[in-house]
Amino acid sequence: MTRIYVGPGPLVDLGTVGETNLLGAFDSDIVVPEIVARDVSTEPAKTNMEKFVHDGGATRQEIETDHGERAMDILGVENPVVESRLLEPLLATRDGEAPGANTSDDEPMVGLVTDDRRLRTVAEGLGATVTGTFGVVVRATGEDKYLKTTQAKRIVRRIDSHGLHLTGELRAQAIGDL
Repeated sequence: MTRIYVGPGPLVDLGTVGETNLLGAFDSDIVVPEIVARDVSTEPAKTNMEKFVHDGGATRQEIETDHGERAMDILGVENPVVESRLLEPLLATRDGEAPGANTSDDEPMVGLVTDDRRLRTVAEGLGATVTGTFGVVVRATGEDKYLKTTQAKRIVRRIDSHGLHLTGELRAQAIGDL
């Protein structure tokens, strides 16, 4: 099964408006790395993230790979940062070292939910499935059991009004996809 690692931006954005449960629209194991969980410190995002994990929507775990140096090198940083730690499981999967990495499925075995453009570009280049906060909302809309289009549009507007500023083009794309 695909493992999806979630970055701090989407957890803060979805948690601020009480919608972390939308990550459940993915038919995958959702992982909140410990370094990410520590980075989500604002309320109510922190409490909502913790509730989502406590209710079984995701697992919290340390990222333990041998790819730390390589991830930092790719991103051009000297010390581990959230982004390099999120990159590590993608590198491990690509090298066939992660659990389930050697399956015959055509579907990538690792995904990433982040709004960091640079990390998204690198992750896509490594073959990961990548989406962001608004992609989560769009995905949840595609699953009738989660959201109707009108609800999704309200969530997009609430997220936007809480500080995740969208360009006109991105807002039209997010709401237009709904």
